[in-house]
Amino acid sequence: AISSPRGRKCGAVRMAQAEADVPATSLFGADRRLCSADVLSPLEVRARIEVAVLNFLATLSSPSSPAIPVLPLISRKSTNCSLRSGLLSDVSSVYLSYAFCKRSLMRENDAKAFVRVWKVMEMCYKILGEGKLVTQRELFYKLLSDSPKYFSCQRHVNQTIQDVVSLLRCTRQSLGIMASSRGALIGRLVLHEPEEEHIDCSILGPSGHAITGDLNQLSRLNLSSDARYLILVEKDAIFQRLAEDRLYNQLPCILITAKGYPDIATRFILHRLSQTFPNMPIFALVDWLSPFKCFFCERKHFLMLICILFWLFVF
Repeated sequence: AISSPRGRKCGAVRMAQAEADVPATSLFGADRRLCSADVLSPLEVRARIEVAVLNFLATLSSPSSPAIPVLPLISRKSTNCSLRSGLLSDVSSVYLSYAFCKRSLMRENDAKAFVRVWKVMEMCYKILGEGKLVTQRELFYKLLSDSPKYFSCQRHVNQTIQDVVSLLRCTRQSLGIMASSRGALIGRLVLHEPEEEHIDCSILGPSGHAITGDLNQLSRLNLSSDARYLILVEKDAIFQRLAEDRLYNQLPCILITAKGYPDIATRFILHRLSQTFPNMPIFALVDWLSPFKCFFCERKHFLMLICILFWLFVF
């Protein structure tokens, strides 16, 4: 994903031309208007990392391009998002359009961010080669031990993961990075995983079934339910109280919580439930003006991917 130096001019013109040429010469993604992250195997991701490194080195060694090239990254700002409806189904998808930002070693503010991208790719390359998965927190501790000068806080890792996803055009799960999950669910739902015993969520204790952070595992689940409602519960204490009272036996429903703030895995299983049971209304039991409510209100595209959400406020 390093732009080709061919045809560049000197000085500032060279940098502008490099950025302008990115959509036409990028190795990963052909659509000039819409970009999405590919779900790739470990071998494919490692191959993309190798290509990115080789392209970078080739650009450095080119006599026509003495300057260190920039890393062209798809902008992840909300202004660069677009919603695309399916032609043969009601499913809609959120895409990033072709607006670019960049990381440059020649800029003082970007220099460390530039190096962090290569450090994270190096670590992911190693993790994928070992056939492992790590959470973002585990990745932070690994990078803190390996490169403390560049990774002093979790925020550095989180932002750099987004940069790597943008550069390689693949999902963070494909990079070997697993979502940390706090979520749980309980109620009239049976989870079936191929070659595994099924899990009846209606006979579990008040803590419910812990939602795994492995999105690949969640995507393999077969879901069956006779529930009439899906209830999102913001507070874990309220979730456990409702679970202790076996609310789902009196009111046929599925209870799900992210224990305060919706993580990626909980949002993923919520999306799967809404797609599997499109006629099941979703209710959200939250505090007034809670972070949970604000999270969904600020992300209108996410709401468009699920069915209508009904708010149940607790004052």
